Amino acid sequence: MVFNLKKILRALLLSTSDPLSIRDIQAVITRYHQQASDDPEESPTNPPPGSRPPFEPEQSELNDIMDQVPALLTATQIRDAMDAISAELIEKREVYRVVQGPAGYRITTAPDYADWVRLLRNEARPMRLSQAAMETLAIVAYRQPVTRAELEAIRGVSADGAINRLLEHELVVVTGRADLPGRPIQYGSTDKFLEFIGIQSIEELPASDVLSPSQITEWIRQATQGEQEVTEQDVGLPSEEPQQQLPVDDGEFDAEPEPAVAESEAPEDPAINPSAEDEAPKLA
Repeated sequence: MVFNLKKILRALLLSTSDPLSIRDIQAVITRYHQQASDDPEESPTNPPPGSRPPFEPEQSELNDIMDQVPALLTATQIRDAMDAISAELIEKREVYRVVQGPAGYRITTAPDYADWVRLLRNEARPMRLSQAAMETLAIVAYRQPVTRAELEAIRGVSADGAINRLLEHELVVVTGRADLPGRPIQYGSTDKFLEFIGIQSIEELPASDVLSPSQITEWIRQATQGEQEVTEQDVGLPSEEPQQQLPVDDGEFDAEPEPAVAESEAPEDPAINPSAEDEAPKLA
């Protein structure tokens, strides 16, 4: 048997429902060499007498197999092998996918077949988060640990419903209490949140080129103390200004302007031209 890292990783992924970390894989390789050196008769390449296959390899072949297994697998080698497995599954349109979470690698069902698994388990359709819950979750992710008052100061509305929903879905957890008057509860994100958005750590969240932590802290202070209202332009959003009326180019219109009335042709109505009353002849 030739040592094939990708096949071994597939077997390890299928053998457990828990995330498989790089340290777990390295520990398997270490135990393999320890077991082979302590008792060659019980090594994985030489099973016990009761389970030996009809064909028994020679000792020289066993030594060659052991030489093929590296004494230590680096994290880069494991990641490259996992990436290759994931690419092969996608290319062949298999029903399985390899995903990497904060705790390690896991083999999962492809999204195209998720509804069939749900029907087998007789589970309800997954609920989608509302816009309010998504906004609250984003603030928690970027500002954690964050209190309820800070959430409401940033969003401008009550955060009770959104926080309770996020706690129910285990996307947010209570991390402690702030060192502030009243000791308010602080909230933070969970590992399930990282798996929900497909990243391994909070550091992988996209950085903002508009907002900085110091700016947000200052705006929260101003909002809570009522000093100044934060506008959309302050946070980098386009302001809703009234549209200015552009000047009209007269050349775009074909209609000729009305001719001006000459002074000699103006009606001599006393109501319009008061001087006409003096010039009109008087009746006897």
